[in-house]
Amino acid sequence: MTEVSSLTGRLLVATPALADPNFDRAVVLLLDHDEEGSLGVVLNRPTPVGVGDILESWAALAGEPGVVFQGGPVSLDSALGVAVVPGEAGRAPEAGRVSAPAEDGPLGWRRVHGAIGLVDLEAPPELLAAAVGSLRIFAGYAGWGPGQLEDELSEGAWYVVESEPGDVSSPAPERLWRSVLRRQRSELAMVATYPDDPSLN
Repeated sequence: MTEVSSLTGRLLVATPALADPNFDRAVVLLLDHDEEGSLGVVLNRPTPVGVGDILESWAALAGEPGVVFQGGPVSLDSALGVAVVPGEAGRAPEAGRVSAPAEDGPLGWRRVHGAIGLVDLEAPPELLAAAVGSLRIFAGYAGWGPGQLEDELSEGAWYVVESEPGDVSSPAPERLWRSVLRRQRSELAMVATYPDDPSLN
């Protein structure tokens, strides 16, 4: 198999052609992508369930809206925490710097890409409280087996774009699909104007 170029930390933005209702207008942050498959969370599917209803100790750190998000159709009974750690602790190691320590961030947080990382929800929230800029809790995730995401990409199901730390904590998740597309410096910005129901066009 050819070597997979890692898309970890990038966004998958559903194209209007993607027919799977689980991913209609979805914006997925890829948390892991290699030859063994891919794993990500859908950033724009808030649920009516408050974070305090299932993870009371983390509720104070959760950004607005303070609800659990449906991260994808897999393992809906499991929770994933994704947090942005701004400043020095969240910054990627500089080029030319000798190997960065494995734990280059607060205890209980593991860098995924740039300032974005995964939170150990078993850790005491106090460990992270001072460092976390924003936290989002996801129920479930989106997963792809080896080569499956590459097949979907070649079929034109997804646009791959750079993520920004603010995407994780967007206070208006229902507008994230359009806003991510609109900021692209290419013809993708035009896709943001695609009607919700093309038959009404």
